[in-house]
Amino acid sequence: MAQDATNDETLASEPTYRYNAQMAQDIEAYWQQYWDEHGTFWAANVAGDLTDGQGRHAEGRPSFFAMDMFPYPSGKGLHVGHPLGYLATDVVSRFHRMKGENVLHAMGYDAFGLPAEQYAVQTGQHPRITTEQNIANMRRQLHRMGLSFDNRRSFATIEPGYVRWTQWIFSKIYESWYDPEAVNPSGTQGCARPISELIDEFRSGKRSIPGFADQSWDELSHKEQSDVLNEFRLAYISHSPVNWCPGLGTVLANEEVTAEGRSERGNYPVFQKQLRQWSMRITAYGHRLLEDLEYIDWPEKVKLMQHNWIGESHGAAIHFTVPTAAGDQDLEIYTTRPDTIFGTTFCVVAPEHALLDEVPDTWPAQVDEAWTGGFENPREAVAAYRHKAQTRTAKDHGSQEDSKSGVFTGLYASNPITGAKLPVFTADYVLMDYGTGAIMAVPGGDQRDFDFAQNYHLPVIYTVAPSAEDDTTLADIEGVAPYTSHDGVVINSSIEANAQDGTAFTINGLSVDAAIDAVNAWLEEHHIGHGTVSYRLRDWLFSRQRYWGEPFPIVYDDDEVPYLIPDDQLPINLPDVPDYSPKTFDPQDADSNPEAPLSRNEEWVTLTLDLGDGPKTYHRDTNTMPNWAGSCWYYMRYLDPNNTQAMVDMREYDYWMGPNRGNGQTGGVDLYIGGVEHAVLHLLYARFWHKVLFDLGIVDSSEPFHRLFNQGMIQAYAYTDDRGQYVPAAEVEHTGDNEDTGYTYQGEPVHREFGKMGKSLKNIITPDDMYAQYGADTFRLYEMSMGPLAESRPWNARNVIGGMRFLQRLWRNVIDEQTGELVVSEQELDTATLKAVHTAIHDVTVEMEGMRPNTAISHLIVLNNYLTGLPQVPRRAVEPLILMLAPIAPHICEELWKRLGHSSSIAHADWPVADERYVGQDTVTAVVQVKGKVRGKLEVSPDIAPDELERMALELPAVIERLGGKPARKIIVKAPKIVSIVPQE
Repeated sequence: MAQDATNDETLASEPTYRYNAQMAQDIEAYWQQYWDEHGTFWAANVAGDLTDGQGRHAEGRPSFFAMDMFPYPSGKGLHVGHPLGYLATDVVSRFHRMKGENVLHAMGYDAFGLPAEQYAVQTGQHPRITTEQNIANMRRQLHRMGLSFDNRRSFATIEPGYVRWTQWIFSKIYESWYDPEAVNPSGTQGCARPISELIDEFRSGKRSIPGFADQSWDELSHKEQSDVLNEFRLAYISHSPVNWCPGLGTVLANEEVTAEGRSERGNYPVFQKQLRQWSMRITAYGHRLLEDLEYIDWPEKVKLMQHNWIGESHGAAIHFTVPTAAGDQDLEIYTTRPDTIFGTTFCVVAPEHALLDEVPDTWPAQVDEAWTGGFENPREAVAAYRHKAQTRTAKDHGSQEDSKSGVFTGLYASNPITGAKLPVFTADYVLMDYGTGAIMAVPGGDQRDFDFAQNYHLPVIYTVAPSAEDDTTLADIEGVAPYTSHDGVVINSSIEANAQDGTAFTINGLSVDAAIDAVNAWLEEHHIGHGTVSYRLRDWLFSRQRYWGEPFPIVYDDDEVPYLIPDDQLPINLPDVPDYSPKTFDPQDADSNPEAPLSRNEEWVTLTLDLGDGPKTYHRDTNTMPNWAGSCWYYMRYLDPNNTQAMVDMREYDYWMGPNRGNGQTGGVDLYIGGVEHAVLHLLYARFWHKVLFDLGIVDSSEPFHRLFNQGMIQAYAYTDDRGQYVPAAEVEHTGDNEDTGYTYQGEPVHREFGKMGKSLKNIITPDDMYAQYGADTFRLYEMSMGPLAESRPWNARNVIGGMRFLQRLWRNVIDEQTGELVVSEQELDTATLKAVHTAIHDVTVEMEGMRPNTAISHLIVLNNYLTGLPQVPRRAVEPLILMLAPIAPHICEELWKRLGHSSSIAHADWPVADERYVGQDTVTAVVQVKGKVRGKLEVSPDIAPDELERMALELPAVIERLGGKPARKIIVKAPKIVSIVPQE
């Protein structure tokens, strides 16, 4: 039995050369130092200064690039739940390295973020100091785990050399626009192009200038040119509604706001507010982001999550005309149901819509009092409603209750088909950042429109009647509810003379789909609308009113025209400031305005630059980029971390990530492992940045990550006392007769619950605890044997001992515990042993290729048990076992490999190859059941003894897990096919 390293009396009675916790720690420390000194895990580049440990370049060797979603360096460090993905990546990397591939496996740190800034606010200590301390601690913990990183490639996103290229990429995105007609490098339509090419088209007259059709490009002022280009740039300045969080003092992206309309961090109310912000035009890539999901090897659930988040919908853009004192205004409306235009009885615009700047001074004659909100004129009514809308939380906007809140604008829109005069309302159930911020309201076909119409005494016209097969008739719902089904027959949708040219038009009697096509065709024929696509995905809000982030490489002149800082002046580093905190406000103060910490350093904000037309005074942008910026491209920095001339050398990119490497037409990282919680935000943002760089020819693969794998979660028990307060899980004692009852803390009963590990639940177990008690190899072995990598699983410290026993048995098969001498024989293998060895090689290889280390471990246990039963263990049988175990428990395998007489690291030894003549012959699959459920399978000899089969079954990790350290109540063995185990209740 493995011993706690602190039990000196027990250790003193053990054989001198027994593999125990103390020996494991000594072995692990030696080999980790050896790996560092010899560059064992260095990946060789094609060129440059990054060679392998033997000083060689890539030399045409096949490459394999495996990486983890890099961590935020928390001050809490790692608990045992964090390394599951890291260990899986490491096992895969070591396996591929032993297959002769040039493996790139590295780890960086996503080091900008709000926690360090909040700590700086509380203590006055610069967030860099805290962050670097946290990185050092996390790096120590990961190193102690024996992870095979090429540490020459490690970096943190806060390093100036990294910030420089993050700012450089922003510059490239800023200097680009999306041309939906251009052909991208993949040969499909839609592509980013340099903004200089757009300027050339404006200047030559090839493309008309929006808003300045009668002027040439050079006749426009610099400010006017900047404003025109801003409407095209992929990184642009927006004046749209944002999620303002007074409690945090910053703006949040939609993805950082909960469904309850509160901030994910801090749980503060979030309000809609109009602010000047940087945005990324990710919606331009909506269709490509959807379409290219087909070509990458990702879990279907992640693809579905991205598909739903992007939310592509097909509809029509329709132009309504609104007469105002300033002349007719074009009101563009997006709808997914253009067939219902005949049922439109009013229009609604978002409170932020520009049309509201044209509301009249007086109400039209005979206005329903309910429409006016009790105000004397439309201007007062609209101003008051805009203020009210601004003070509502993000959750309130678009909710069912909002459909009853609004005010008449005093304006009317003309239906382009029927010519009907439609009152225009403003209401905040219409969102400015969806579609065009305006809708044609069809109360006969939409619940929110129906509720609004009922509240404001507006007519309801039904344009679809239930089909004959439907149990409901139109008479059942008229005046009571809308008919929202897509099924049915179109009615009330015919005119004898339309508003455009007087010709008749009808879609009555058509199905909804046929009617949509007919209306779209009519709109396009009459040049008042067209079929189009819209997305649930919103443009990416890219500004934060924080200190701890990348500064924008942008300055402004006195007219607020933005200019890029030249590349040779990057990076723009963060200056010192007297106060790190963004100014926060009462969480309910929706009228507050952000004040960024960088604005407090006047010397940094105001500067003199010569940008080509002589020295001038400019001022910097005082916002910073979100922490997502650094995580959008970090995978490429691993490829070429020391390059000061380019983000990445294309030779290195092609070698590691190019599209012609056999990992699919999109290219990308061979294996990317991380939690499913990043399925939308990080992965969507990274794909967007990558596609822009692909379009611009900076990289030549269309996707960043070819294969994605989501590891499960390690969960743990937590305990509460009678007050509901959590108590330290490590100090809880179990005195009951079964697993479900009998837990006490300091003599008092406590209640057990199951969930995530967390500091607040007082159930954290750290890797450091495991290293001290068992060593890193046992910890690694246990995590990899707990179950399928993709599934969540419970942590049970009592079951770790099973891994230690397996390693001890392997040690004894090679080393004499009393003398430390080798005990292996040099004899040839008999047929039975050849079959056992080569069947194991075949089975373990299959499992490793399939990323199933838990079942690979089961096969290794079977082989080790077979060798244990031999009079003497043959070298030719145990060496393949050690080779196959090396990716999972590398330290003990390195030690045994060395003691077996090998002079080089096992990390680069050849993976064993099965001789098919001896695979799978003369074996039977034994099924192991616990409480009637299959928990494992064993390949055994047909004449295996019942007691041997029982012993092998009881050593399976899944069986150990379910017995919980207690002997089984009953075991039924029907050799060689079944072992049925009944645990104690």
